[in-house]
Amino acid sequence: MFRVLLKGSKFVTNIKNGNRDLISVSYHSQDTIRDLHLSEWYQEAYQELVRLAGILKNVSLTNGKLLNMDNDSIIKDERISYDMQTFKSLARTLITSPSTQKAIPNSCFGKLEEREPIVLNSLTRVSDFLNVTAQQRKEVRLTICPQVTQHHIWRGALEEILKSLRSEIGALQCHPPIPTLLMGEQIVCSCLQFLANVTQSSDLDSPVWMKLATQKKADDLPPRKWGDLLEMFNDLIKCFRREKRLVHHVMKLEAMKEGLYQIKEVPADKDSGYKESRHQEHLVKKKLSQHLGHSSKCLFTLLLYYLYGSVTDIEVDLCGGIRGKGKSFNLCIGQILTSDDEKMVWSGIRNLDQAIKLFKFVWETAGMKGALVLEGHLWSVNAEERQVSYRGNTFLVQCIRT
Repeated sequence: MFRVLLKGSKFVTNIKNGNRDLISVSYHSQDTIRDLHLSEWYQEAYQELVRLAGILKNVSLTNGKLLNMDNDSIIKDERISYDMQTFKSLARTLITSPSTQKAIPNSCFGKLEEREPIVLNSLTRVSDFLNVTAQQRKEVRLTICPQVTQHHIWRGALEEILKSLRSEIGALQCHPPIPTLLMGEQIVCSCLQFLANVTQSSDLDSPVWMKLATQKKADDLPPRKWGDLLEMFNDLIKCFRREKRLVHHVMKLEAMKEGLYQIKEVPADKDSGYKESRHQEHLVKKKLSQHLGHSSKCLFTLLLYYLYGSVTDIEVDLCGGIRGKGKSFNLCIGQILTSDDEKMVWSGIRNLDQAIKLFKFVWETAGMKGALVLEGHLWSVNAEERQVSYRGNTFLVQCIRT
């Protein structure tokens, strides 16, 4: 019996009824595999990979979420999560096998750093990968800020984060209700109500010359400010800080706090007239553009919403790197799948397509020389090898071998 346990950056390999026990092997590097013939290790690892593929057949790990591909439901089982980590780590090692490497164009994924996963969660991370210079990064920031800090992008991104969080809370809630989840849900609803009451000039359905500010009574409260939403975000983060199942949402709340802090004194008054609404929108855009730096995760979240209408960071299983010179450069990236089922394959393609769209956007905005061409790889056990074209890019469905 062969069993692989993920322990830090290494596997503890346990072979029962044999001559070896507890042989430590790096899950990436062939050089550290000792006392076990390499081909024998590949065979044992492959059998374990096949076993895990059977368990995880309909499960996909997409951008931090385990999904049941049969019904698109989120899986919260820690054992399944553990099995998925082990499956992907084993697959990264098996991609180095001679028979698998022969089928890979351009010798991608042969080096350790080319088989590492990458989470695209900031412009700095993307720029580092593309080798964008400091001067070019400045140009990227100056170019995208006016686009992604528009008021409807800012408000839309906040709403997307809160609605996704509310949906997740609903999926986690049980009977009797968990107090922290219940309290958090109430705060989320208050945040969404705040945003619903923020008037945009484009929302005003009466002609400009007819739209007047609502006459306030003497005992009316002062107009709300974006700082009110910042306080609610702080309360949400405190509420969910220790809730592991909501960690990705908390990270997004933390990211958006940076922008909220910069505009905390800007009014967000639903009763403003047209001119005042336009002035408030201008202040939001101006302050965000001035203060959100290139490394800002808030700025990056706004960019994601601008490009995709989504705020989820993009995770890629294998960052093969860039090859080429002159007028053409190949970007090799890959995704590890538990099966080559069509739904699974297209899910992987769409994830890689989002990544290449982001890479291309930064590449072209930075004025990098040459065209950036995607070479996407999708790996699974017993895959029917084929080539798929999607939105002008090429994706190779490939089989993991021993």
